[in-house]
Amino acid sequence: MRTIPKSILFAIILCSALVSFAADWPQFRGPYRNGLAALEPSLLKNWPDAGPPMLWSFEGLGKGFASLAVVDGTIYTTGMIDGTGYLFAINPGGDLKWKMEYGPEWTGSHPGTRTTPTVDADRLYVMSGRGRIACFNRENGDLIWKVDTLEKFAGQNITWGIAESVLIDGDKAFCTPGGRDAAIVALDKHTGQTIWTTRGLSNPSAYCSPILIRQTTGRRLLLTMVQKLFVCADAENGDVLWTIPHETRNHIAAVSPLRYCGNQIYFTSHGTGGTMLSPTRNGAYEKRWSSPALDCLHGAVVCLTRPHPNLYGSDRDGNWICQDIGTGRVTFQEKMLDAKGSIIHADGMLYCYSEKGTLALVRPTTDAMELVSSFKITLGTGDHWAHPVVSDGRLYIRHGDVLMAFDIREE
Repeated sequence: MRTIPKSILFAIILCSALVSFAADWPQFRGPYRNGLAALEPSLLKNWPDAGPPMLWSFEGLGKGFASLAVVDGTIYTTGMIDGTGYLFAINPGGDLKWKMEYGPEWTGSHPGTRTTPTVDADRLYVMSGRGRIACFNRENGDLIWKVDTLEKFAGQNITWGIAESVLIDGDKAFCTPGGRDAAIVALDKHTGQTIWTTRGLSNPSAYCSPILIRQTTGRRLLLTMVQKLFVCADAENGDVLWTIPHETRNHIAAVSPLRYCGNQIYFTSHGTGGTMLSPTRNGAYEKRWSSPALDCLHGAVVCLTRPHPNLYGSDRDGNWICQDIGTGRVTFQEKMLDAKGSIIHADGMLYCYSEKGTLALVRPTTDAMELVSSFKITLGTGDHWAHPVVSDGRLYIRHGDVLMAFDIREE
């Protein structure tokens, strides 16, 4: 029997792991919270006039704007029915696998769910619009633990309800209840017990979901926006390393920061605009540039290195924008669609979903955005605010009570 060299065997195992992970979209904005799908199969580069074929639709999610997590083909999302929040698991064929209640949901202005479930191994984590975090068994939906973070950390809710998706790293679950000396907290992901709070940082949440980066020194940085600040904290102990004043219109900072090229961070918000910076090894940062352009509300931004290092997204006035990463120079600014909206990327193409229900396939170019195909989403009701998801050759769109799955694979 022939023996496979250890180096080749390791490569095979690694590639197998990557392929099995490729189809998954395990949390808000994808595998790395940057709106980029990983290792998708070949996808359509244009659509029929009526859009790509719809495989199925599922009705009964209730009210909500939550996006989706997709792992091993199963889709997870949240919805509100009669004031109560539910976590849904839907099979690849579009049938309900299970539905589990997690408590009162947001019934104020724009009622419905906001949070996208976060999948970590055999568990799911959800943050409600009322600040309650809960952990569930992914297979059967059994509740494992829950914490009312606003009550426990003396936090205050915000105008349109907490809209944060839980971040998991190692044994920690991070969230932002906005309490006194507890703007950001780390909980034990297994039990819900408190590990640390950000001492000296007392600032309400601002509809943002955090990201985490690892520096070459080994230090892990937690980055997010609170009501009046952009914050960098040590993920290990919660020490606040630095903050940047960041006043926004109506205290809305709803776009997760983006990591670019290893050690650059971009953040932007509605009415204020964006900043590119680099954290330094000594726990500080260097500012690269700022620009009022691309002042996104909550549709997010994607950062691509090909065909040129650019940022792509829409601003508060409904312009779709291409912006040079290195300088902040705007190279494209047009009302390409009928409104502003959300954006993701897969297999060389951008998927843009406007707030008026137009779903578009867009080609990113060196200095612009080229509209290739578009069609209207007609199922569901309410605002078109849930971000699209691409996983394993399928495009998922959630509109209010309805979830749709489209086949976007090339034949």
